[in-house]
Amino acid sequence: MSRPRRALTEPAAEAAVDQACRMLRLPTMRNRVGELITIAEKEQLTYRGFLAELLLAECEDRDRRRSERRIKGAGFPREKWLTDFDFDANPSINPATINTLAGCGWVRSGEPLCLIGDSGTGKSHLLIGLGTAAAMEGFRVRYVLAAKLVNELVEAADEKVLNKTIARYGRVDLLCIDELGYMELDRRGAELLFQVLTEREEKNSVAIASNESFSGWTKTFTDPRLCAAIVDRLTFGGNIIETGTDSYRLAHARQKQDAAAAS
Repeated sequence: MSRPRRALTEPAAEAAVDQACRMLRLPTMRNRVGELITIAEKEQLTYRGFLAELLLAECEDRDRRRSERRIKGAGFPREKWLTDFDFDANPSINPATINTLAGCGWVRSGEPLCLIGDSGTGKSHLLIGLGTAAAMEGFRVRYVLAAKLVNELVEAADEKVLNKTIARYGRVDLLCIDELGYMELDRRGAELLFQVLTEREEKNSVAIASNESFSGWTKTFTDPRLCAAIVDRLTFGGNIIETGTDSYRLAHARQKQDAAAAS
């Protein structure tokens, strides 16, 4: 049987809590215990209530750190949040639709998402923003430019590690492919991309952003049959958002120039 502990002095108790938090790897409890003791005394919390506040603080901070790691691991080129998107500048995009997508039901169901529109209409912002929302919901997300993905697949095929590379892209819950349609792909590159899409079909979600309408994808995928198959993979049971043709980025730049000239 363990012997009863003697009552600790305040400094000894503080040192014991600090040491225990270090040993148990509870950094938030260690950093916030003093603050929460003050709050508990002020609000006359019970011992159980104080313990609950302390444990919840640790859990919430761990969730936050996990989300930050998932966002960092996604490989986004820059921060983009849905809350920063200017819906007034692009009335083509329905805020209610984006808010629904931010709930990540489509990721949970393994559905594809296509963002189609001209440059400067907010495709990449929405792609990164929705990818970030998915990472915060606990999904594994990967962002990649279409050209970079194809180049990586070609190199993997040359080095005899294609299956491993396709499997790695197949494991993430959401694969975000940006700038599809900016360059023509040869048959080999298109076939390799098709393999990635097939690996994920009806299992894990793919989200793409393209400056070309589906009818213009024959410029990117020059084989008509392969083009039709890829369009089918990315649209069957999926969500399609058309961001329009008017570049609000260009309009914003012109407004700044006009304001500078007027001043």
